[in-house]
Amino acid sequence: MSMTDPLGDMLTRIRNAQMRRKNKVSTPGSRLRGHVLDVLKDEGYIRGYSTTELGNGRTEFDIELKYFEGQPVIRTIERVSKPGRRVYAAVDAMPRVANGLGITIVSTPKGVMADHAAREANVGGEVLCKVF
Repeated sequence: MSMTDPLGDMLTRIRNAQMRRKNKVSTPGSRLRGHVLDVLKDEGYIRGYSTTELGNGRTEFDIELKYFEGQPVIRTIERVSKPGRRVYAAVDAMPRVANGLGITIVSTPKGVMADHAAREANVGGEVLCKVF
C-alpha cells in the first residue's frame, strides 16, 4: 500500500508515541525523514535515531524520544505543507513559532534546516512542519 504523506506519517507516529510515553518509535526510512530527524536532533527535540537495514534497499529509523521531568520535550509537532497544499515562504516571510521559542523546519535549495538557519543562509523554501 502506498503512502501519500510519509513525513506526516512520521510526525504522527512521534506524536502518538509521546502521548503513550514510549521511549522509542520506529518509522520507515527515507532521505527526507532522515534530514528532518537530523534537524530535530540538532535542535534538541529528540535524543537521536538509529538506522536499521531491512534488505531490498529498505531502511527503518528507530527514534529515541526525549522527556523532561516526565513531560515530552515536543509539545506540538504539526505538518504545514501537505501533498494537497504546498506552503512556501520567502526568507523575509519565514513563520516564527511561539515568538521564536519553537522552530519551523524548512526544505531549502541548501538542504533541510531550521528557520533560524535558513534566515542566516538567506534562503526560503517549503515549510515542512512546526515544532514547539
